[in-house]
Order: sequence, then structure tokens, then C-alpha cells
Amino acid sequence: MISNLEYYKVFYYVGKLGSLTHAAEELSISQPAGGQALKQLEDTLGTKLFVRASRGIRLTPEGESLYFYVKRGYEEIELGEKKLKKIMNLESGELRIGASDMTLQFYLLPYLEKYHEKYPHIKVTVTNAPTPETLQFLKEGRIDFGVVSTPFAESKELSVLEVKEIEDCFVAGRKFIQYKNRMLDLQELEKLPIISLEQNTSTRSYMDEFLKKNGVEMHPEFELATSDMIVQFTKRNLGIGSVMKEFAKEELESGRLFELRFNKIIPKRHICVVTETKTGVSRAASELLSML
Repeated sequence: MISNLEYYKVFYYVGKLGSLTHAAEELSISQPAGGQALKQLEDTLGTKLFVRASRGIRLTPEGESLYFYVKRGYEEIELGEKKLKKIMNLESGELRIGASDMTLQFYLLPYLEKYHEKYPHIKVTVTNAPTPETLQFLKEGRIDFGVVSTPFAESKELSVLEVKEIEDCFVAGRKFIQYKNRMLDLQELEKLPIISLEQNTSTRSYMDEFLKKNGVEMHPEFELATSDMIVQFTKRNLGIGSVMKEFAKEELESGRLFELRFNKIIPKRHICVVTETKTGVSRAASELLSML
């Protein structure tokens, strides 16, 4: 069992400086208090650790053996405190984020740019995954926070902050020009070749649920991993693309693609920042969260 660590602190400084007087000054304690601490340590260990010398005091062989390990331990503690100070001052550390292509590109990226300019020594790791996987990574402690899109199953273990409104749409190229500027029934989608995200994404879940409530079942001809690829496939007239609108913004503005109009509006949803309520976040993560 380790004796009172304060005794070892006195022991370390006396051994280092070779003087009880100097050690007491370094520790801002009285000399009698320092002497008492050494005596208590010697009594606990059952051996003499110091003997008087012509100049101050010196370690006994037993004291030298103990000092070797105490010195190493104390110096490791000092290194740990210096490392922690750097982390708290954001001069060192790591930031772990979970985000999808969409939330990274259309929300998080500008903040990461500012953060990196301000804190260049913080290592930033972004785990790219759809919302369900990101939430699982958060529960497992593999990321500090997630930037996800609704819908997802909320729970009391999660703290959720809505940060941006987003809009979903269906887009098409020249092959489907007959649908441009027409007001369509959602049921028309069952007759068209659809290009969508894979089923393990919140975007796909949201669209499936919306269409199901309106009596429409979507059976995509292409299921892709990223929205960027949906836009590329749609430009090549392989089908009608189901995407978050900002992914197709450039193509819509240029006229290379057009948005299909329906007699029922697709409700908007949100990008959210999600943290674990129980575990809290690191100093590096806390600083970025304050910027969002």
C-alpha cells in the first residue's frame, strides 16, 4: 500500500536538493513540517532514508534505491501535467468527429477550416459514415460528437441540437424533360426509374417514410453510397435522383438538371449536432462545439 503521497513529495525534493531547508522552501512548507513528513515515511517503511552529512543530508543506500523509482514517477507526473496543460490550452490533443458526406460538406467543413486555422496543433479525425453508424460510434465512445441528419431515434442518452434546415428533392435530366414544369402526383414515382441512397442512411429512411405515408412505395433501380454519385448518375439520364437539394444546386442552377414538382410538399428536416449526455466531451471538442 502506498504511503501518503505528500511524504513522497517531500522525500523527492530533499533527495533532489540534498537539503531539508531548500526542499521546504521549494514546497512552501516549514522545515519542521518537512522533517516530520520524512520521519513519518521512514516509520512507515521501517528504514532510515537519510543521514546527516557535512553539507545538508544525503540518502542512505535504502533511500537511494527508493529515490530511483520516486524520481522516475515524479518526473512522469510532471510530464503528464505539462501534456495536460497543452491539451487544456489547445496546443495539443485530438478531436474525433462522426459525419456523413452531406453533413460534412454542407455544414461542418467551414467550421473545421476556421478551427484548424486557430488550433493547428489539434489532430482532427473525421469518421465518415451515415447517421445510424455515427450514432453507434458515439455510443461506443469512438467519437466525441456526431453531425447527423434527421430522422433518427432519439434517446435520453443523447443531447441533440438542430443546427441547419435541409430540403430533399427529386431531380432529372433531359431524358425526362416531359416532366419539367408539371405538377405531379407522388404516385408517378412508382413508374419512374429512381436513383437513391442505400437503405442504411437517414436520407433514404426519411424519403421512404414520407412516401409510405402517402401511399407510395419506392423501388430504386440504383442504390448508391453517396449523393454526389446520385447527381452524376442523374446527369447521365440513368433515372430520377432522390437527393438533398444542395447536392444538386449547381446542376439545377446551370439547367443541366431540373427539379420535379409534386402536389405534396416534402417536409424539410435538419442537420443536428449530437453528443453523449453522460460522458461529456474533450477540451478540443468543446471548443469546436462552441463555434457551431
